[in-house]
Amino acid sequence: MQVQQILKSKPETGVATIQPGSSVSDAATLLSQKRIGSLVVSSTGSDVIGILSERDIVRELGKRGATCMSDKVDDLMTSTIVTCSPGDDTSSVLSKMTEGRFRHMPVMEGNVMVGLISIGDVVKARLAQLSMEKDALEGMIMGF
Repeated sequence: MQVQQILKSKPETGVATIQPGSSVSDAATLLSQKRIGSLVVSSTGSDVIGILSERDIVRELGKRGATCMSDKVDDLMTSTIVTCSPGDDTSSVLSKMTEGRFRHMPVMEGNVMVGLISIGDVVKARLAQLSMEKDALEGMIMGF
């Protein structure tokens, strides 16, 4: 299965982004309102400067307490981003996410972000694929 198949199955709500220079407090509010786990830090909505996850915020809260909420997202975000393209195989994406210990990956066409996939998206797609393969094999065995 390819990344583009996952993107087609997702609702077309766009990728949740936040402007560089925004406060961590604003980011936390947006994460809570949208009930999501990460925001792409982007100045245009299609570029990727970094990713800020709820884990990034919680780690800093644990270290410094609530004072980190007035920091800028630029200070807490992950700026070395691993990306994929729509034609990439989901198995390779899952391997990259597992090895890198991150849960969200921007999907890029050149320098333009066309989507964001989560480890949950990849696992859901893989489970659906396995279910279809199981049904096909059962059908072959039973002679359907």
